[in-house]
Amino acid sequence: MLRCAAALCLLALPAHAETWVAMTGSQIEAALNDQTLDYKDAWQTFNASGTTLYNAGRDSWGAWRVQGDQYCSEWPPNAGWACYDMARDLDNDRVKFIGQHGDETIGWFRR
Repeated sequence: MLRCAAALCLLALPAHAETWVAMTGSQIEAALNDQTLDYKDAWQTFNASGTTLYNAGRDSWGAWRVQGDQYCSEWPPNAGWACYDMARDLDNDRVKFIGQHGDETIGWFRR
């Protein structure tokens, strides 16, 4: 009986909503241009010029662009662009970078 009561209490708790919506190329560009995202242990600034600064304890400069409906970045000394699908959480002002193998990185807009 006690287990049933505990289960009913859990069902009564409000659900935390996440509304992830896929982003188009123009939405990605508009969202990231001249913005800074905070990640769990790092932050990243996306300059309209196409440069990006990532910091997880030290600065790392790279380049970013939108190609089709994907965010793409290049980090010297590596040559070549890595591209990601993106989604936006409309309820919590976050974006998600989704790699080709389904790996995800979530960033919060710094306001």
